[in-house]
Amino acid sequence: QVQLVESGGGSVQPGGSLRLSCAASGTFSGRICMAWFRRAPGKEREWVATIPTQDIPSYATSVKGRFAVSKDNAKNTAYLQMNNLNPEDTAMYYCAADKTCGSPYPYWGQGTQVTVSS
Repeated sequence: QVQLVESGGGSVQPGGSLRLSCAASGTFSGRICMAWFRRAPGKEREWVATIPTQDIPSYATSVKGRFAVSKDNAKNTAYLQMNNLNPEDTAMYYCAADKTCGSPYPYWGQGTQVTVSS
């Protein structure tokens, strides 16, 4: 079992930045793949980025160049640095994890809300 806890959400003006964290705990061996998703009001859940165990991260087109993911393996924590935020980024952000990358992910956090408005 893997438990995921997101933090770092909040309200920010357009053009601002936020950094989300996802702390993983529980029983797992080796490194795990972690990914970020978001769900905006009235919309389907959308993949944002993936942090593979080995390989370069990948990003959705809508966030590429503005968002960056990283991972501290010693702390089992993943980060999502979000820059130049716009109102379309408003959503509940979730992290997910599994031994390998790719849906469906069996482990999910509870989500953290990001609101971008002026």
